[in-house]
Amino acid sequence: MRRALVLTDEVARHPFRASLPAHVRSNEYEHPAESLWRLTQDDVRGFATTYIATFAAVLAFII
Repeated sequence: MRRALVLTDEVARHPFRASLPAHVRSNEYEHPAESLWRLTQDDVRGFATTYIATFAAVLAFII
């Protein structure tokens, strides 16, 4: 008799997801999504710095 090396879960509905352990497939996250997508001052400063540097580089190649 052949047995699978990993016990499967029929709720996963996909062979790869069924082979994963239950704690990997759980939909519970430590932090809610709202806190992960919050903009900070460092994010805005980084975006502005990148935008200005790119604009200056393009302007330098055009002139």
